[in-house]
Formats: sequence, structure tokens, C-alpha cells
Amino acid sequence: MKKTSLALAVVLGISAFHVGAWDYEGHHAVNELALASLPKDFGIELTPVIKNRIEFLAGEPDRWRNVSDLPLKHFNGPDHYIDLEDLKLYDLTPETVPVMRYDFVADIVKARAAHPERFPAIDPAKDADHTRELDGFLPWAITEYYEKLKSDFGTLKSLRQYGGTPEEIANAQADIVYVMGVMGHFVGDGSQPLHTSANFNGWDPKHNPKGYTTKQTFHAWIDGGYFKMTGGIKVEALVGKIHPATPIPDASDPEAFFRNIVAYLVAQNKMVEPLYQMEKDGQLSGEGEKGLQARSFLDGQLVKAGQMLGNLWLTAWQEAPEDTYLERQLQQRGAANPQSN
Repeated sequence: MKKTSLALAVVLGISAFHVGAWDYEGHHAVNELALASLPKDFGIELTPVIKNRIEFLAGEPDRWRNVSDLPLKHFNGPDHYIDLEDLKLYDLTPETVPVMRYDFVADIVKARAAHPERFPAIDPAKDADHTRELDGFLPWAITEYYEKLKSDFGTLKSLRQYGGTPEEIANAQADIVYVMGVMGHFVGDGSQPLHTSANFNGWDPKHNPKGYTTKQTFHAWIDGGYFKMTGGIKVEALVGKIHPATPIPDASDPEAFFRNIVAYLVAQNKMVEPLYQMEKDGQLSGEGEKGLQARSFLDGQLVKAGQMLGNLWLTAWQEAPEDTYLERQLQQRGAANPQSN
């Protein structure tokens, strides 16, 4: 089952769905850590209420799974992962995947048509949401949410400068809070190594020379089971490992920006086999001194996500474009109603 957690499937009473990386506690922690990286003069005032809202929204894309309707599952599921090892099936590499989401879809279609022998047959009974042909869209999801946040910051800047009403400014800020919170989920997904791999929930038993676990409870154990077994996530202890947010390099170039996102995911993919090795060595059992040894690794993955997310939020604010259309509309409104200025 693609991106399936048997434990969660039992709880929710459904047979299969794409799981999210980290349980809610982990996603909440990632957004908390990212908030700790932002400067005091950030584009919106980060009051306790606003911070709480951003942290809560970290779980929003997983909450969308409470609707079992296939159109939503089709849209939402693939945004949570990418199987980087399978890019070769489409004659692509992390360096050559296209920046545009649907260009990537076209590449998948062309490869499947030209080389059907590369791809196992898909059982329609297990593909009700029509996602089995896909490879995951995580880097595009992160990039697209970043672009939405840039747009929202551009709107806010224009409203502030050209006479937006207090209500308009408040609504623009609410839009920013929503996008910040939701995009944090996908950046957090990227730091859970299993969300970058075809070996997402137990190693492929057909190609397993090192004898890694094939249990289909492994993904859920990494998402939250191990944290719960070892005392929960201590965000206060991790905040000290967060550095002030810095801009994403070459963010003004869409191609370069996308390559930075892909590089972030590639770096996490390199942790997949070490993660399985930890399980094999007993470092992920949560029992005894040895069973606690993987805790620092998983804590570190949360910190990586929080740092990356803070950098993305900061960059979106700094790179926000001038909304010339909105500015003209506001200036025209101001000229027509000079008493409101």
C-alpha cells in the first residue's frame, strides 16, 4: 500500500491512504521551531495568539484526511512525499526534474508510454484515488506554498502602503498566517526521511540484501511511536539548536529556488538507509540505553525542518513582489474618497 500506515488505518477504519510525516506533535514542533528563528521585525506581528494559530495549522493537511472523498485524496495524498529513487524510471534525476508540477506529470506519462516494461501493473482495486502512477509532488507542494506566501506578503505590503483599511490589512495578515502554518506541514514531511523514499514503510523485500525491516508499521513508528515511547518531543530543548533564519540562496531565480528545495529533500533521502540501519541495530526500540540512541537523530530531523521552514518564511517576506494592480486600485479608491485618507 502506497504510503500506508497499518496502525493508523486500523484506528481510522480505512484500508489504505497516504500517511503524513510526523504525528501532529512533530509537525507542531516544526512550526514552533521555525517561529523561533524569525527576526523581531518580521512582516507580521507574531503575537502568542498568532503563533498558536500557525502551530495548529501544521496539522491541517493531515486533518483533510477526515474526508474520504476520492477527489480530495487524489489531490492531497501525493503532495506529502516523493520517491526519489524512482526518478530514474522516468529518465530523470533530482537535478533534471522540471520546475513545473505538470511538466513532471507529462514526463511520467511519456515514460510509462515509452517503457511500460519498467513499471509493474497497477491493480485498479487498490488505486481508487488514481495516484499509483504518480511519484509524489512534495518539492512542488513546498515551492507552490512558498509562492503563495510571497503573494500574500505582497498584498499586505501594498495595503499598508497605499491606504488599505484596518479590516483589509487584518484579513491579509490572516491569509499569511494560514499559508505559513499549512506550508510548514510539507516542509516537515520532507524532513522525515521515509517521505523521500520508495522504501517508505519497510524495505522492499524483493531487494533487501542487508536484511532491513520489512514491517509495515515502521513508518508510523518513526512518525510518532518512537517519540511517545521515549518521553515525547521536548521543543524547549530543541529551540537552542535553531539559528536565526537566513534567506534561501538565489531565491529570485525560480529554477535556483526549486533546486534548493530538491536539494533539501535529497539530503533527507540520504538518511533513509542509516535510519533502517538504526532499527536493525536496535537503536530505535526505545528500550534500554541502546534503544534510545536514535532519539538525537530524529530530534535533529525536526530541527532541520524548523530551520528550513523559518528560512522559507523569511525569504517569502523579503522577496514579496510589488502588487502594482492592487496599488492602482487603492490609489484610485483614495482619489475618489479623499475624506477616507
